[in-house]
Amino acid sequence: MTRVLVTGATGFVGQTLCELLARSGYVVRAALRNDRSIPAYISEKAVVGDIATTTDWRTALRGVDIVLHIAARVHVLHDDASANSDLYIETNARGTEHLANASALAGIHRFEYLSSVKVNGEETTGHAYTAYDEPRPQDAYGMSKWFAEKHVMEVAARTGMESVIVRSPLVYGPGVRANFLRLLRWVDKEWPLPLGAIENSRSLVSIWNLCDLLVLLLKHPLAPGRTWMVSDGEDLSTPELIQRVGSAMSRRVRLLPVPVGMLRLFGGLIGHKAEMVRLCGSLVVNIEDTRRELQWSPPIKLDEGLARTVAAYLAGRRQ
Repeated sequence: MTRVLVTGATGFVGQTLCELLARSGYVVRAALRNDRSIPAYISEKAVVGDIATTTDWRTALRGVDIVLHIAARVHVLHDDASANSDLYIETNARGTEHLANASALAGIHRFEYLSSVKVNGEETTGHAYTAYDEPRPQDAYGMSKWFAEKHVMEVAARTGMESVIVRSPLVYGPGVRANFLRLLRWVDKEWPLPLGAIENSRSLVSIWNLCDLLVLLLKHPLAPGRTWMVSDGEDLSTPELIQRVGSAMSRRVRLLPVPVGMLRLFGGLIGHKAEMVRLCGSLVVNIEDTRRELQWSPPIKLDEGLARTVAAYLAGRRQ
């Protein structure tokens, strides 16, 4: 059986991913920061500490065939990305480079890395982002993910280890946090929202669709040496997303048509410029290559993904 080492195995994406891997017949080994109990679908665990340039991966990689690296220092609300840029670089860029080198030395066959559409940029204007566009990361997190991608590709080119990179837009699902969780709370409380005049388009990906593609790429013959874009395959404006969440939650949605320019100005004045860009701006990814070349389509429709996410949110609120 094929043994897969998964970093971030107990995190938001990792839990769903490891369960799917186990159902797909893989032996799952979780790389953990601290020793802890693990779900039954994770067969093995290895405590490695923080992901950095000093991490000792030898025990974790012993007997492993494939590495699936999804752990990262992620951007959180109110985190000063510029002030913490060294932390992003150390974990996401240098830590990934160190793991890739250790994997190649251990004879790992394929190294799959979960990156972010923030490598491309923060906002689309003329066309949807593709894997072939010139990277234009705008903050420390996006830069760290771009550096990590380059490190993985460089190690693969030097050693012959197969590399696979996946760029994802915003991921949602049970346990989602940050802006998407705030949106769920806004809709749940039926607050009037000043977002009715926004005419944008944004790509999302449910945790189930993302994990489905990640598992497919573990063995697909066309996967190595490429960067693959992923989404739900249906793009929404911010008002459309809110309406669909309201429908799934059986809540009344009230959207006020406040001019977008005023929203952006207000967001800048109160120190939430980035959040307003995400609410008002467009960010679309093109997954046509992923569909055509891999013969893959998102198995979960967007409305079903939203319904599952809303159900988990409401169940958690009642506990």
